[in-house]
Amino acid sequence: MTQNREEAEDLVQETYAKALKGFASFRPGTNFRAWMYRILRNAFLNSRTGLKAAASLPLDEEVEAAALGTEETPESILLDRLDRQLVHRALEELLVLYRETLLLCEVEEMSYQEIATTLGIPLGTVMSRLSRARHALRQAALRLQKS
Repeated sequence: MTQNREEAEDLVQETYAKALKGFASFRPGTNFRAWMYRILRNAFLNSRTGLKAAASLPLDEEVEAAALGTEETPESILLDRLDRQLVHRALEELLVLYRETLLLCEVEEMSYQEIATTLGIPLGTVMSRLSRARHALRQAALRLQKS
């Protein structure tokens, strides 16, 4: 969300502190991951207080190495980095509500129902946001690729 490692670490620490403090409000049998994400999201939004939020899609070195495959060449590494940068820039152009929904689905691998519960929106809204987010991401990537 933050595109800044130190700020992200601070947000995670703040999230854990708030979760511990408010653990009594967690209802057993509900989605713990969604509850934690909601705390993280609120901490992030509070830290931004209306500022445009930036996207974040960090890849661990292990995941990056697996994505590159075993036959790494300087050209393939460069192309992979350029593709990743293009996706990051395209994500930055999305409205926060689209970017957030898309990242929850694609990166966090949440189901549509989990996303709806986490964001407090109807299931149909999740589906329409994802459709619009994917379309906007494609358009942004194509435009950025041409420039």
